[in-house]
Amino acid sequence: MEKIYTGKTKDVYKLDNGNVMLKFKDDCTGKDGVFDPGENSVGLTIEGIGKANLITSVYYFELLKKAGIKTHYVSADVENATMEVLPGKVFGHGLEVICRLVATGSFIRRYGEYIENGTPLKGGYVECTFKNDAKGDPLVTAEGLEALGVMSMEMFQSMKEQTLKITKVVADDLKSIGLDLWDIKFEFGYSGDEVILIDEIASGNMRVYKDGKIVDPVELTKLINNR
Repeated sequence: MEKIYTGKTKDVYKLDNGNVMLKFKDDCTGKDGVFDPGENSVGLTIEGIGKANLITSVYYFELLKKAGIKTHYVSADVENATMEVLPGKVFGHGLEVICRLVATGSFIRRYGEYIENGTPLKGGYVECTFKNDAKGDPLVTAEGLEALGVMSMEMFQSMKEQTLKITKVVADDLKSIGLDLWDIKFEFGYSGDEVILIDEIASGNMRVYKDGKIVDPVELTKLINNR
């Protein structure tokens, strides 16, 4: 297989059938050995997290399918930590979409003089950052994305609406097992004018709390899949 991209937590390969294969790794974003989905660089390696993230992703992709939400997911080989997906173009050089239900992490680092950590964000707050480690994954507005030719305003609105719907599906599911979703990170791609969810819906891309304490990614996967 031809490797077409090396990412922080996954490698990407081109398949002979025209689809793409994602190979999940055990690397996580964080800082000083502490897991943090809001960080823009790999900060630690957790044995088994690649497979754990894949298991969680498959679970939620199937849940979204039942909810009538289209994604790029085709199939998965959990034992080998790989997932086959439909091909799609990324926006720009890569765009991350964060949905925040509670103010925390980098949101507080930026806006802490206006809001306290742990404050609920009514309705969910959606923001976008370019994937650029050297520049610290800079924030970009909808107007900025349109002005830069990355996407049309119609595409942005579709992406935002899907982000809020998908976040609600995940949050409601977690709530059913006594867990609280604080924020979650997605990636979207496009084929023609259609915008769809790509990449993963992984334990390592969300902040989830139980009884006031953050749940680490491996433990979160166990809680999601061993109910």
